Amino acid sequence: MINVSKLKKGIVIDHIKSGNGYKIFSQLGLDKLEDTVVLLKNIPSNKMGVKDLIKIENDIYLDLTVLGLIDSGVTINIIENGQKKEKIKLELPKKVYGILKCKNPRCISTIEDVGDIEFTLVNPSTKEYQCEYCHEKTKL
Repeated sequence: MINVSKLKKGIVIDHIKSGNGYKIFSQLGLDKLEDTVVLLKNIPSNKMGVKDLIKIENDIYLDLTVLGLIDSGVTINIIENGQKKEKIKLELPKKVYGILKCKNPRCISTIEDVGDIEFTLVNPSTKEYQCEYCHEKTKL
């Protein structure tokens, strides 16, 4: 059994689907932090079989939209004074800005710089989002 010290203050990203931990770690730029960050992979879990987990020994801004896109089953635990202060359960975001790119080669957004494109969730079960310009559907 691995023993990782208890956080006094920070964030625990829990219930990460096994294999998604490194994607989240990279996407959030956690390798650039000066603070202690621990990525645990393939931890035994009663609920999930195995899971990944990330501990960040500081209170930082997390882009919950990016987290929800990578793994909508993630939970975020905010720790203060060694105790869980808040628990946030994520889900697929209904709207996404500036993260996805349209895959339609005829879409104006692939030809011109139109800024951040809005994508709207149209099918949660297949994780399909629709482009605001051409209405092309994109799967995650």
